[in-house]
Amino acid sequence: KDFRKGILKKGMCYGDDACFVARHRTADVLGVADGVGGWRDYGVDPSQFSGTLMRTCERLVKEGRFVPSNPVGILTAGYCELLQNKVPLLGSSTACIVVLDRTSHRLHTANLGDSGFLVVRGGEVVHRSDEQQHYFNTPFQLSIAPPEAEGVVLSDSPEAADSTSFDVQLGDIILTATDGLFDNMPDYMILQELKKLKESIQQTARSIAEQAHELAYDPTYMSPFAQFACDNGLNVRGGKPDDITVLLSIVAEYTD
Repeated sequence: KDFRKGILKKGMCYGDDACFVARHRTADVLGVADGVGGWRDYGVDPSQFSGTLMRTCERLVKEGRFVPSNPVGILTAGYCELLQNKVPLLGSSTACIVVLDRTSHRLHTANLGDSGFLVVRGGEVVHRSDEQQHYFNTPFQLSIAPPEAEGVVLSDSPEAADSTSFDVQLGDIILTATDGLFDNMPDYMILQELKKLKESIQQTARSIAEQAHELAYDPTYMSPFAQFACDNGLNVRGGKPDDITVLLSIVAEYTD
């Protein structure tokens, strides 16, 4: 992935993932972020931006400084704190935050870029996030750039995130992940792995991530990323090596 306007990075360019899981008395909140790897060319560690963003969002949730129905607000507050740092934290990141409101039994989501979520019920995907791309392999992203680069660095507002709200049911599976998963595993493969969920939620999450990692390094596999590249006029085959983060959760009765 790249962060510059009109630039398509070639070769392997790794981002750095971060995530959090936080519980407050009113809601459970999950978040994933993928630091844009193109910053490495400029001596910037991509993991610092995504990691700090997720840690800040986690702290805001634990302090109760959020409204369950407004996950964009969590993202906005976290990003604003980064902007206010005395020493600028340069970088870019995609982000996806999902909030399960235990009072209303609704899931509220905000997705900026190409990370995302799936909600699975009865073995079928009933809700999924929409990917946001400026153009091929250049997702929407939160950014902080040095003053001299502000004109060439893509920077989207947290309010540009795609937001949804919908009811969930007991037993619904919520999968939140970075693009390292979705670029390498189509929905049907993910659903096959989720059939093993009765064995162990932790082991199933690990199994999904491991299978995506294996496919990422298969040069003959027609991955979702390769198919997307072909749709954009590029002759590409194989998986897409990348960081892979998978958070797996099940809607259940709340107990203290």
